[in-house]
Amino acid sequence: MATVTTPRRAPGGAGVMPDTPGWARWANDHRKWLFAAPAMTFVAALIVIPLVWTGWLSLTDAEGSVRAESEFVGLRNYLDVLSDTDRFWPAVGRTAAFTVVALLFEVVLGMAVALLLWRPFKGQKWVRVAILMPLVATPVAVGMMWRLIFDPNIGLANQVLGWFGIGPQPWLAGQHSALPTTIFIDVWQWTPMVVLILLAGLTSLSDEPQEAARIDGASTWQRFRHVTLPLLMPTVVVAVLLRGIDALKTFDILYATKGRGGGSFHEVETLNVYAYGLSFDYNEYGVSSTVLILFFLIIIGSMWALTARRKEAKR
Repeated sequence: MATVTTPRRAPGGAGVMPDTPGWARWANDHRKWLFAAPAMTFVAALIVIPLVWTGWLSLTDAEGSVRAESEFVGLRNYLDVLSDTDRFWPAVGRTAAFTVVALLFEVVLGMAVALLLWRPFKGQKWVRVAILMPLVATPVAVGMMWRLIFDPNIGLANQVLGWFGIGPQPWLAGQHSALPTTIFIDVWQWTPMVVLILLAGLTSLSDEPQEAARIDGASTWQRFRHVTLPLLMPTVVVAVLLRGIDALKTFDILYATKGRGGGSFHEVETLNVYAYGLSFDYNEYGVSSTVLILFFLIIIGSMWALTARRKEAKR
């Protein structure tokens, strides 16, 4: 009677012969990292190399050209930028105001629209398609479109106000109205993204807590406040994290609507617009790199705070 021999395997079912060389055993044990290593190395290089180069430029007086001779000045650029109350700190304030206000409106409106689309109704598919239309266009195209709509002379917005007897408004041309107007444009384009995230979270919720609360006599607001919102909070934090970081980095809409410097009075000049102007308008690469490094630290700090909030929401 023939005997069948089975291959020898290492203890624990690892699938490696006992006499396999040590390097092969190590490769087998770490194969998931080895397969991912090329992609991870490439992504890390794309991040680390520009960051290190920008960090080095921030410690020099580079200007005119990044290849021109420059001197090491240490932290002088950082001290100059952090003491700049004319451009840097106002840009920080505008960046924070733009991000917080836009994010607040986008989350509130996104939650309201997501709740409306949560339950099926006739024509729901077409309504969803219509809501997602602003995401189709690029931010530059959206900025140019709204720039024409808000034009003080020929814009549609002032014509509509005229139908109700309201005088023309400066919108983007006003020193105090430009930032709120750009926030409105950002909210118009990116609220659908928040709707998508929150709607995905709502559709994943179980119906049992809702039914139990309904049987206990809870009203619609009580069910939302005490049942839906706590269960949806991890998804809300994800939406805030993704959209908040993106809002911090907003540049294209601002530049498309107001141009260099964020306007004649720098009314919409955020840190991104400020750093861009230092680099490409004035060729002050050392100072612009300093602003970018500080901006990077602000983004990292914001990510850390939002991630910590997400972990608390999961508990």
